[in-house]
Amino acid sequence: MQEVLRRNRQIRAAHTDTTVTVYQAYAPALGLPAARDGRFPPAWKRERMTWIKPSFLWMMYRCGWATKADQETVLAVEITREGFDHALRHACLSHYERATHTDHEAWRRALRDAPARVQWDPERDLHLNPLDHRSLQLGLSGPASRAYADEWTVSIRDVTPLAREIHGLVRSGDEAAARALLPLENPYPAPPLGHLGA
Repeated sequence: MQEVLRRNRQIRAAHTDTTVTVYQAYAPALGLPAARDGRFPPAWKRERMTWIKPSFLWMMYRCGWATKADQETVLAVEITREGFDHALRHACLSHYERATHTDHEAWRRALRDAPARVQWDPERDLHLNPLDHRSLQLGLSGPASRAYADEWTVSIRDVTPLAREIHGLVRSGDEAAARALLPLENPYPAPPLGHLGA
């Protein structure tokens, strides 16, 4: 199963010995105060599920290079590896997979009880076309969502100008320059992945 993860499902991220960077996009009214203060404001709904993405280009696909409504501010959120690993260890796949779960009912129980859920979506290239391998999306709810906002977050940066600069280079045909500006994302040494479709 881990061989399948290595071939098709890759957690690649900018990370240090103690932190990992994930991306989210918000409306400026929420994203700008978060970046200014380095923490999520009270208006950030801690009771709702929030999805974090270690892949910069997958985030660009999701937010349309910061052009989609209510996703105009792209944040790079540096969180503790301890928190990220905790979420992974306690996550469940967002959909049923026969090779991972005993049956549908077992999957439904795991999903109901898990504070985090995982989706594996096609990674994207500079033109936001799908690639052969899949990239992680990690959904956090309940205690995991609150811990993400109030305990795991180390720093928050507004990377919208970077997104726009890279997009401009791609549109002008200067892919080499665009690629040189991408955040360096290396394979992440994930903990045992439980019900994640490893």
